[in-house]
Amino acid sequence: MVRCKFVCTEKIEQPDGSATIKMGPVTCGSEENEQFFQYTPWGELNFGTVNPAAAARIEQGKEYYIDISPAGE
Repeated sequence: MVRCKFVCTEKIEQPDGSATIKMGPVTCGSEENEQFFQYTPWGELNFGTVNPAAAARIEQGKEYYIDISPAGE
């Protein structure tokens, strides 16, 4: 597994509860963030969700861990 730490840079909500989310890697603000920045200095994650409950759990300006692991064969 690879663990990344990203911050939500933009959240565009729609009237139906869906949302478009944009995230970028953390760069500073804590010792942990500076450690993550050493290994992930740039990048972008964009996704949309049609699940209002999932959209409600993501806040602009808040930091999130993103874990990447193989889905299987």
